[in-house]
Amino acid sequence: MINVSDQHAPRSLIVTLYGAYGRFMPGPVPVAELIRLLAAVGVDAPSVRSSVSRLKRRGLLLPARTAQGAAGYELSAEARQLLDDGDRRIYATTPPDDEGWVLAVFSVPESERQKRHVLRSRLAGLGFGTAAPGVWIAPARLYEESRHTLQRLRLDPYVDFFRGEHLGFAPTAEAVARWWDLAAIAKQHEAFLDRHARVLRDWERRADTPAEEAYRDYLLALDTWRHLPYADPGLPAGLLPSGWPGARSAAVFRELHVRLRDAGAAFVGV
Repeated sequence: MINVSDQHAPRSLIVTLYGAYGRFMPGPVPVAELIRLLAAVGVDAPSVRSSVSRLKRRGLLLPARTAQGAAGYELSAEARQLLDDGDRRIYATTPPDDEGWVLAVFSVPESERQKRHVLRSRLAGLGFGTAAPGVWIAPARLYEESRHTLQRLRLDPYVDFFRGEHLGFAPTAEAVARWWDLAAIAKQHEAFLDRHARVLRDWERRADTPAEEAYRDYLLALDTWRHLPYADPGLPAGLLPSGWPGARSAAVFRELHVRLRDAGAAFVGV
């Protein structure tokens, strides 16, 4: 079993749980049920309660009562939008086409320079690369999610978006290697493969799929994987180095999803 304390933060696991299962439950998820479900991946009750409190302060979880009157938490509208946006990346089943680029050009007054730092970190977190100071670039399909994110953070007044194509002078593959740290992204894919490819191999040798084991291995794989499509913007294969590990890691996650997600739902009760 993967050592949760080394590789998975409780707060991240709670978000992953809601994304995979919690948002499909009828009504709020009771606190007692959150504690049970997180215990299955090695998170103790105090860590669950403190992490839920942080997510509540961020406006992602809202306190609510179940139909039976038990204390629980439901997703805010903001959190549901985040999860819906994330689905398009996390569960993508086909390699991305070369659909052109979206440029984010921003200018922040010196009196609000802290917002400049927030903008840079958010654009990087959405998968944008740096084309030039104040000019960030990403595949065009990331525009809608980026627009939602910047509007939610009230950063949209500082940004202009443009669509376009790269015309030179350097070959696009060379330019991409300047815009993103491809070596660092490749290491994240290799780390996912190191942790979870063996989990898939173990399941492939089994005929049974016990609900709790399926839930545990799926939640941990999803919690690792869901960050990768944000670090890796999903560049067309022709722009990536040979032997790029992204396709292999995506294939491993898809196989784990198909084998384990629905089986794990029985443990959750959805």
